[in-house]
Amino acid sequence: MNSKQRQQQILTIIDQKSKVSINELVELFSVNAITVRRDLESLEGRGLLKRYHGGASSNRGRSYEPPFLVRSNVHKKEKEWIGQKAASFIKDGDSIAIDVGTTALEVARNIKGKTNLTIITTSLRVVNEVISCPNIRIFIPGGIVNADEPSIRGELAVSVLENFFIDKFFLGVGGVDFSAGLSEYNFEDAQIKKTLIKNSKEIILTTDSSKFNRMAFAYVAPLKIVNRIVTDDELDVNSRKKIRDLGIDLIISNP
Repeated sequence: MNSKQRQQQILTIIDQKSKVSINELVELFSVNAITVRRDLESLEGRGLLKRYHGGASSNRGRSYEPPFLVRSNVHKKEKEWIGQKAASFIKDGDSIAIDVGTTALEVARNIKGKTNLTIITTSLRVVNEVISCPNIRIFIPGGIVNADEPSIRGELAVSVLENFFIDKFFLGVGGVDFSAGLSEYNFEDAQIKKTLIKNSKEIILTTDSSKFNRMAFAYVAPLKIVNRIVTDDELDVNSRKKIRDLGIDLIISNP
């Protein structure tokens, strides 16, 4: 395992546990403490964690969203499974909205072969993924370009999206909390999601299990508005029961 792979796994562990000790990492990776400290120093220098004596902890506030390239390598296999399963619910002739984010991009990667689709998205990565697919119409609202994602956001985008009525919205969020509901890292993205939720016949939440029991910065909607959740098999038993008690169709994706 090289340094890039170790550091990605360190981020995954901290994402799940909030903190990790150097001794844990030494044992996990079968490397010496000096190597682990170098990895932690590198990650701290990129603002991805905070070191303390004997370990490291999360450096993320509720409004902090890790860069796309970092997120794309966290729970990568789980997101691929989720994308494959979620895309299986798309029928020829559907009008669908695909959200921004790494898991939503996996949905887009699995729609090849579908025909007569209308796709509405603010994600420029999704556009690049589907633009060469035949028999698919793509609608992109105007607005402000968020170069980090990259995506479209702002009041103009919201006003354009209000004019569309959608069969299925493949929604991604920063956090899923059973009391606080669905939340996102920034207010602008939350406004886009609210508009698409309001105008969609079916809401399909596509998210890996690490997003559950977590709150991000900006409120989006109560969890009960979701019709179907597609996630991975690491979701805990208690969360599964709460989802089903809400009457939400829970799809557990695995190999």
